[in-house]
Amino acid sequence: MADPTISAVALVCTLNSSPTASSSELLARQVLEAMPGVASSVVRVVDHDVRPGVELDMGEGDAWPTIRRQVIDADILVLATPTWMGQPSSVCQRVLERLDAELSETDDHGRPQTFGKVGVAVVVGNEDGAHHISGIIYQCLNDVGFTIPAQGVSYWNGEAMHSTDYKDLDSVPETTAATTKVAGANAVHLARLLKTQGYPATD
Repeated sequence: MADPTISAVALVCTLNSSPTASSSELLARQVLEAMPGVASSVVRVVDHDVRPGVELDMGEGDAWPTIRRQVIDADILVLATPTWMGQPSSVCQRVLERLDAELSETDDHGRPQTFGKVGVAVVVGNEDGAHHISGIIYQCLNDVGFTIPAQGVSYWNGEAMHSTDYKDLDSVPETTAATTKVAGANAVHLARLLKTQGYPATD
C-alpha cells in the first residue's frame, strides 16, 4: 500500500531536449506510475543549465540549486539515463558530480541531507550496459547517503546495433514491466520504513 506522504522525483538524463520523445523519460515515468499514491515530478535535466562542477551552486545562472531542492524535498530519487558506448550519459555523469557536494552538507550527526533517501536506477539502450550503469548509479548514490532497495532498477536493452528504441515498442516487454513494478513497490516500501524509523546516529 502506497503512502501519500511519500514523494518522488525523477531526474531524466536523456541528451534530447524537450519536447523530443525520450525512452529514458518514458521508462522513468512508468517507474513512478508503479508508485501509486506517491506525489511525483519529472525533471529533464538537459532542459536546464546545470553547470559543471562539484559545488552546490556554481554561480549565476546555474540551474542545479533549484533541481537539488526537489531532490532534497523528495523521499525517492529515480535517476534515468540512456546507454551511450556502454556508459551512462554525460548528463547523468554531471548529475552524479553535482551530488558529490552533498558530502559537505551534513546534519548534526555528520550525515548528508540525502542520508536515508531512496535511490532507483532506470537504464535504456539498444546496446549492452544496463548492469554496469546501474552499478555506477548505485555506488554514487550510496556514497552520498541514498539507500538502494532490493532490485532497485528497471531497464531495457534492445538488440545490439539496431535502431529500435524503447519508446518505439508497441507494448512494454513483460520482463521490463515486472522489474518496473518491483522497483517501484520496493522503493516506496523502503522509503516508508526510512521515514518512520531512520538510521541510528553513530556519534
